[in-house]
Amino acid sequence: MSEDVGSEICTLSLGAIAEAGGVRFRVWAPRPSSVELVLYDGGRVLPMARDGEYWTAEVPGLRAGARYRYRLDGEGEFPDPCSRSQPEGVHGPSEVVDPSAFEWTDADWRRPEPSDLVIYECHIGTLTPEGTFEAAVGQLPRIVSLGFTAVEVMPVAAFPGRWNWGYDGVDLFAPSASYGGPEGFRRFVDAAHAEGLAVILDVVYNHFGPDGNYTGLFSERYTTPKYHTPWGDALNFDDTGSEHVRRFFVENVLHWLREYHVDGFRFDATFAIQDSSPVHVLAEISDTVRACSSGPGPYLIAETHENDVRYLLPTSEGGYGFDAVWADDFHHAVRTLITGERDGYYADYAGTARELARVIRQGFLYEGQASPRTGRPRGTRAREQPWYQFVYCVQNHDQVGNRAFGQRLNVTASHADFLAASFLLLLLPQTPLVFQGQEFLASTPFLFFTDHEPELGRLVTEGRRREFGVFAAFADASLRELIPDPQAPETFYRSKLDLEEAEQGAGRLCSNLYSALLGTRATDPVLRSARRQRAELSATAHGKAVVVGIETREGRRGVVANFGDDAYVPFPGASGFEVALHTGEPRFGGSGTTPGLREDVLLIPRHSAALLREIRA
Repeated sequence: MSEDVGSEICTLSLGAIAEAGGVRFRVWAPRPSSVELVLYDGGRVLPMARDGEYWTAEVPGLRAGARYRYRLDGEGEFPDPCSRSQPEGVHGPSEVVDPSAFEWTDADWRRPEPSDLVIYECHIGTLTPEGTFEAAVGQLPRIVSLGFTAVEVMPVAAFPGRWNWGYDGVDLFAPSASYGGPEGFRRFVDAAHAEGLAVILDVVYNHFGPDGNYTGLFSERYTTPKYHTPWGDALNFDDTGSEHVRRFFVENVLHWLREYHVDGFRFDATFAIQDSSPVHVLAEISDTVRACSSGPGPYLIAETHENDVRYLLPTSEGGYGFDAVWADDFHHAVRTLITGERDGYYADYAGTARELARVIRQGFLYEGQASPRTGRPRGTRAREQPWYQFVYCVQNHDQVGNRAFGQRLNVTASHADFLAASFLLLLLPQTPLVFQGQEFLASTPFLFFTDHEPELGRLVTEGRRREFGVFAAFADASLRELIPDPQAPETFYRSKLDLEEAEQGAGRLCSNLYSALLGTRATDPVLRSARRQRAELSATAHGKAVVVGIETREGRRGVVANFGDDAYVPFPGASGFEVALHTGEPRFGGSGTTPGLREDVLLIPRHSAALLREIRA
């Protein structure tokens, strides 16, 4: 912790805090006039003392494992908004947890530099047949052997029902009991560190889920009607009482860092976090976690379609101090180029190699120009930012799961084009993110699934099918009935990976390609140097081929992806290069056709990709 920072901002004070002689309870509850602590150890009911807008109690002799709830104005028994464990689900009693009881083995762990991140996004419930943290530990050796340096875990905070994507979480301090609870998540993080993998946790600070959300009984000021989001009233970061809501979320981040040793966070839908305060809550989180860290602090990554450089600027310059943003323009440019899709937000993309080359050169495609779809300007220039601050993907949980039938890109695009897109993704200096199963051509869909109580579940099912009515393919209501029901158990079970595919046929060959690409990314001196600075990229298009030139003091490389027919493309000094890697190699399932180099021209075979390496004496 920085010496000039008061220790109070780094102290965890909310919820049930296990101490040497017992447990200290503290809850923000300005709404009720009395709060009682209900202990499930024989039915004790203890009055709590008011401390401003908070209520506190100290219970000597109480130990980890004790169950409790709060009674408000003599009514009901409600879970703790800051519960660290909900073993019986989001409607059940909370449980006292002692984080110091876990024996960590990661004292010597050192996280990768941000520029060395290669991210594997996963959903604990569908990564394995068992769908638990413990089972996920068994996949870590496979993931690290492919060359990934981090796992990004979709939200694990307790959610209603047996399964969920995690974005309906309501107990944001409590790892889901469905996955294995607090102990299971600690074992998962410890095991990841032992394998050499950083853990990035997906957190949702733009709304609470509706089912099991009791925060409004403690304070109506958790939300504000000042702003409206896709999920209703916004969380309150700048209205009356917002200082306590801000503290809740700052402390939540510190909680995951201290008690679970996570290495970073992906903040969901940051564009929906509304805050007109002099210091935006994201900047406050950034400053606090860095001030409270002995090293550089955790990775902070924003999921936003805004293309706003403000996220990446230091807080001292009016920015949010984040390390990276999801840069969706790359995904959208790739998908429109190789599939021809134009529905929804894809209407903003021309689907050309020229456009894809422009994205690669700039980081963002939209830098303030008007969206053809909305007519409104979008984006800012971020051309001074290091390449690693742009997280690129060719698919993620949203881009797969928000399709009507959850099809993956390797299903909707040609096999050869999918491999060429993967080639670009994994060798460009921007940070690559891969969605679980992508590396072995998973055939299983990733569908939208929930397990809400019947009435809410019915509304979710109807709303899901209604959303697709705007697409021409689903104009007929009878066709919308074919969209899988999010509430049906088979929708969840169909979304689980078939891990045998990773070792069989085309899946094994694709894994070979991913392993070779990531191995090259990690060891090639030019590629390593390029992503640690803003090395100039000369990305050009020739028909449906994209040619990327990378030059640093260590030498020159060319990354070429052709999404069309055989092409002769200009490549100055081609005779001074050699083909280091290409998708046509038999070990990747290719025909063996090799790109040709002569004088200043490259022959790139149809629907293929290659890495060209400068020959040095």
